[in-house]
Amino acid sequence: MNKMKKLTVIKIGGKLLDNEAAWQAAMDDFDKIPGAKILVHGGGKLASDLSRKLGIEPEMVEGRRITDSAALEVATMVYAGLLNKKLVSYLQSRGTNAMGFSGADGNLILSDKRSVGEIDFGWVGDVKTINTTLLISLLEQNVTPVFCAITHDGQGQLLNTNADTIASVLSAGMADKYQTTLKFCFEKNGVLLDPLDDKSVIEKLSKTAYLQQKENGVISAGMIPKIDNALAAKQAMVYQVMICGTNGIQSSKGTEICL
Repeated sequence: MNKMKKLTVIKIGGKLLDNEAAWQAAMDDFDKIPGAKILVHGGGKLASDLSRKLGIEPEMVEGRRITDSAALEVATMVYAGLLNKKLVSYLQSRGTNAMGFSGADGNLILSDKRSVGEIDFGWVGDVKTINTTLLISLLEQNVTPVFCAITHDGQGQLLNTNADTIASVLSAGMADKYQTTLKFCFEKNGVLLDPLDDKSVIEKLSKTAYLQQKENGVISAGMIPKIDNALAAKQAMVYQVMICGTNGIQSSKGTEICL
């Protein structure tokens, strides 16, 4: 494998997926990315909306979903079903040969059920391994994998898995085979000094600066796991790691994560 081949991994999530015009515009930009590429998507609000329609009230702790058996069924229906296929079909209409996957398909992403600590998250998975051989084969056949946030444990159990983590681990697993760029795209323009000012983007963010801003309360809540996953990818020698808005899919706009 020529290490100089380029791979782009784009993760989309947040409020982007709640707005059809917004995610379609993002997919138009994704379609234009040259070379090998992978899309990873979340979709939490859609799962919550369907849960309520079915009479199941979603349970969240610190922004993270508690996934009991009923919640897992809904998450699988939305993530691996409706949303995944909407994205795949839209990309196909734009000329990208997309194919939708959960981690169970082809044993692409194997996870362990998260151990019960202070909080029992239920059927939530932490990624253990990825099937790089199959993934490379798909990319070499000009297939663009579209991953949802569902993995499996290899024993027949599906697991709800953080989409940012999936994107980070996939990028890290491919970093010694491709010059890999990872971009976490959501509704903001990057990591902001002021959450209310979309122009206050931090252009470069090191681990030291992140920990300092976190301690100062500038970076908090949902940005923390996203940055943690971005740092993990950078530490695994992913070539470039960005947190950005859709305007960063085809550019270098946003926050670049540095060591």
